[in-house]
Amino acid sequence: MTPASNIPPAKVTRLIHGNDIPPDVGLKQPRRVVAIGAVLASMAAVVVDAGISNVALPTIAVSLKVTPSSAMLVVTAYQTAVVMALLPAAALAARFGYRRIFTWGVALFTAASAVCAFAPSLQILLISRFAQGLGSAAILALGVALLRFSVSDRRLGAAISWNALTVALSGAAGPALGALILSQTHWNFIYVVNLPVGIAVLFAARALPAVAGPSTPLDMISLTLYGSAFALAVAAVECVATPIGAAISLGGAAISVLLLILRERSKLTPFIPFDLLRSTSFRNSLAASVFCFAGQTAGLIALPFFLQHGLNQPAPLAALYLSAWPLGVAATALFAGRLANHVSTALLCAVGGVIISAGLSGAAFCPSSSDFQMIVIFIMLGGAGFGLFQIANNRNMFLAAARERSGAAGAMQGTARVTGQTIGALLAASLFAVAPMKLAPEFAMYTGAALTLAAGALSLSRPRH
Repeated sequence: MTPASNIPPAKVTRLIHGNDIPPDVGLKQPRRVVAIGAVLASMAAVVVDAGISNVALPTIAVSLKVTPSSAMLVVTAYQTAVVMALLPAAALAARFGYRRIFTWGVALFTAASAVCAFAPSLQILLISRFAQGLGSAAILALGVALLRFSVSDRRLGAAISWNALTVALSGAAGPALGALILSQTHWNFIYVVNLPVGIAVLFAARALPAVAGPSTPLDMISLTLYGSAFALAVAAVECVATPIGAAISLGGAAISVLLLILRERSKLTPFIPFDLLRSTSFRNSLAASVFCFAGQTAGLIALPFFLQHGLNQPAPLAALYLSAWPLGVAATALFAGRLANHVSTALLCAVGGVIISAGLSGAAFCPSSSDFQMIVIFIMLGGAGFGLFQIANNRNMFLAAARERSGAAGAMQGTARVTGQTIGALLAASLFAVAPMKLAPEFAMYTGAALTLAAGALSLSRPRH
């Protein structure tokens, strides 16, 4: 491979920014609008799909004549594929180009949605949901990276705000849209809504920035080790009832991870982005993101139980109260990106963590006789703090990475999100298992408040910019 020092500056610019992307201004209008619209539309489709799939699980179980636990595999198959494919999607993008892999992801997500819409059995549905997850991983890993190349660094905070606003509104709309579809027609149609969006994005994909990394071959050994580690870890979970099988699978996964680390640690652009993790600012942002998502997840899992069992609210009304959280995120997204251009992201993250903590603590502290408007205010406050934290933290994370490593940064951002959500869910489940039902939701919400406060405090320890 040609040493980096021997590559002419003009070629480096083409490798990093594409042939037609000025590094200081991003894409020109109107191409910029079309590119941003394509990314945000695909993000919205992925988020809405997750929301309506969750709502449809009971209906799917009845329709396909399977148990509720079997129906939950519809979500598990999708999430497993997303987690497994985030880093490989970034590696493929570095080899074949961000636009190409993103487009392949959209195409796979759309085609798999069509199969889901006509799935005659649970087995076909699970296979197509897994394929959907693989496509979603490319969208989630590369979406913000493509936004970064579409705008100048000065506008990155605004671009992340647009993404956060899209995700928040889509998250709020997903369950309601799913409920509307299920009330009017068959459950299969929840996946039909993805088709026009996916097709439109594919038509608009030519407007996306033509970003390519150095033409380095894929390391198939590293990809095999990564896939083996993941498959063996899943096998260990599935074999939990047989300790010997679980131990063998877990040991195999650990060996695969160790071999992967030894193989990758000396590379300039490793599959596991050790180069990014060497940056204190990036590493700190990543850890803070895990804490924040863990706290949010613990709180959001507990809130429905708190509203329905603690405050005796019916499920539809409780769902209406919970919609205040994504609306709070959306409200913050309107200005947080611009604010991040003028105020230290470390300070904004600290303030965001405090606001989330205050929202969750305030809602948990409300007595059963409390004015429900106050509870809605606390829930919306938590969402607003979450939006402020994530926009500032994600901006810092991407700016801490070189532009040519934006795909890897996006994959690590997605990994941090899923890791935090998993930790938060496990913590909430543990508290519900050991504490009385009357107190468990409050304990989980206070735990979430403590985790988000820790995320804010952790942010203050990084370099301020």
